[in-house]
Amino acid sequence: AWGGMCPPPGDKPHRYIFTVHALGVDRLEIPDDASAALAGFMVNANSLGKATFTSTYGR
Repeated sequence: AWGGMCPPPGDKPHRYIFTVHALGVDRLEIPDDASAALAGFMVNANSLGKATFTSTYGR
């Protein structure tokens, strides 16, 4: 789980890169114990397209 952007106070702004995938299936049939490599393969194999954006955040 990701808890959000939270760089240390006083540190220079951190860069965060987000990628959103549009999939051609309603659900990926990935086992609970699947590796990140398998999950990434399944996403790429079923991807119709993707968009990436970069954000910075500091506090």
